[in-house]
Amino acid sequence: MTIDCCRRSPMVQGSWQRGHRGAKPTPRHYGKTFKKPRRPYEKERLDAELKLVGEYGLRCKRELWRVQYALSRIRNAARMLLTLDEKDPRRIFEGEALLRRMNRYGLLDESQNKLDYVLASLWRTFLSDVFKHLSSRRAWLSQFIMLGVGRQVVNVPSFMVRVDSQKHIDFSLTSPFGGGRPGRVK
Repeated sequence: MTIDCCRRSPMVQGSWQRGHRGAKPTPRHYGKTFKKPRRPYEKERLDAELKLVGEYGLRCKRELWRVQYALSRIRNAARMLLTLDEKDPRRIFEGEALLRRMNRYGLLDESQNKLDYVLASLWRTFLSDVFKHLSSRRAWLSQFIMLGVGRQVVNVPSFMVRVDSQKHIDFSLTSPFGGGRPGRVK
């Protein structure tokens, strides 16, 4: 009997669970979504974060840290691609995909189609362009599932709204305000 040292046994590893009907083990941990600040009690940063949380209607500072972490990952990818040669196929393919994604969410204009502009983007513009659309309606999201983007019901204020979907933000079809069943009627 040979033992494969590279294969993880689901019984030994605590972070693995059995898949459907014992097929393959599936991981429970999907990855980091935010990164805490290095100095937790820095007064200037705490005051600035509290102001931003109130300005954009975020629930907690973790949502702000999530935005900063997402933008830092995008910047790291752009920085890594800038180190490659201009004619490198990986830089061309992944760079165009990154720029297309930034244009789709309205973080860069069509005229700013270079990786240098990705490094210059600030997380305040990331917050204002993407998250302001739904987070301003947090009260509707927290009480009922009432908002939708097109036909998709949205109940998360940090939902990433694309530029072409911004005009479709409205009450969901199942809410009383969007033509669904009436709620409590007096």
